Amino acid sequence: MSGTASGAPRAPTRAEALRYWLRLGCISFGGPAGQIAIMHRELVDERRWISERRFLHALNYCMLLPGPEAQQLATYLGWLLHRTWGGIVAGALFVLPSVVVLVTLSWLYVVYGTLPAVAAAFDGVKPVVVAIVLHAAWRIGRRSLRHPFRWLIAAAAFVALFAFRMPFPLILAAAALAGIVGARFVPAAFAATSAHGAAPAAHARAVIDDDTPPPAHARFSRTAIVRVVLACLALWSGALALVVAIDGRDGELVRMAWYFTKAALVTFGGAYAVLPYVQQAAVETYGWLTHAQMIDGLALGETTPGPLIMVVSFVGFVGAWTKAALGPDALALAGVAGALVATFFTFLPSFMFILAGAPFVESTRDELRFTAPLAGISAAVVGVIVNLAAVFGVHVFQRNGAIDAAAIVVAAAAAVALFRYNAGIIRVIAAGALAGLAIAAVRGSI
Repeated sequence: MSGTASGAPRAPTRAEALRYWLRLGCISFGGPAGQIAIMHRELVDERRWISERRFLHALNYCMLLPGPEAQQLATYLGWLLHRTWGGIVAGALFVLPSVVVLVTLSWLYVVYGTLPAVAAAFDGVKPVVVAIVLHAAWRIGRRSLRHPFRWLIAAAAFVALFAFRMPFPLILAAAALAGIVGARFVPAAFAATSAHGAAPAAHARAVIDDDTPPPAHARFSRTAIVRVVLACLALWSGALALVVAIDGRDGELVRMAWYFTKAALVTFGGAYAVLPYVQQAAVETYGWLTHAQMIDGLALGETTPGPLIMVVSFVGFVGAWTKAALGPDALALAGVAGALVATFFTFLPSFMFILAGAPFVESTRDELRFTAPLAGISAAVVGVIVNLAAVFGVHVFQRNGAIDAAAIVVAAAAAVALFRYNAGIIRVIAAGALAGLAIAAVRGSI
């Protein structure tokens, strides 16, 4: 479609879209906020493939769904532009570069991570990760805790996890129930408000503009939903059968496939919300890695492109390597297989939610009976993330049974950089690694 007299740009071809989504996957640093900002600047302001209002409309859908909202937003926009092909390409390329980078870093980590200098750098990064997680809780809390009742849900979620170690899915279910009950008795706590402010003013025309009618594939259709769900179930079943054929019915890779499928279905609230669930299972239930390795994995995830939930690739790699899933002579191959299994079974439901569920979410997004349970979950997410910081802190701020003052100082400095100066996460992590090396040099351990 060529440009029009009113100034609308030419619609992108499939080749142009493919090049853009691949580039985005390689530069999507900065977590969900940074990734969404990149897409907004390039797709709305520069390329004008979609208008501001339609972009924010799509973002609202993705924030209501389980899964990484930035990756789902890319999937949604690709789907809107080029149907199912566009959605699959956009969502897959958002993740693929990160898989390659994280598999490489995971191998380097398990092979060289015990070297004194490398270990010292990670020791400096660990306190920084505690500050990063607290900062994430603060950012999300500013948006979701707009009423004392929501604060109560957040506090209850924290206590349930930290003090009573309740299962993560049970906490989400309780939060959703609290939203349903709260909407009935305290409706003001769950009143729908726009997360993005007023509608934008007059703007240059876009390929998909405010008044562009929804394309045929974006309209609600029960037949289309059933078709997408059945296709995704077939892919899931086929992939699981392949893993069983490779690793046996009771193999470690099969456990990963089942677990990460479950994790994908409860990832409301973004990566920081589901990380406690991953940490609880990977460290305490399955023994795939240690608390310290989980913190290191989060640090690696923060410094690579792609959604933060890509830390599951690190968990899958280290877990399959540690458990020698394919035998003691194939540790590297097992690690790669574990990373691919964790990634595939984590993201397949995300594609299904977008390709099948977006039209339904659009039709119900302003109804309180649907939004209140999700608002309750959003409030609980804040308490869940604070619990993650507390769990990490217990392990980071102790050294040989005593309080580690140096780690506390590094965490405090990172918190000041993040909260006061809004410093970039990668710079803060790099500073933490340098601080770890300096502390180790003073202690004489390197």
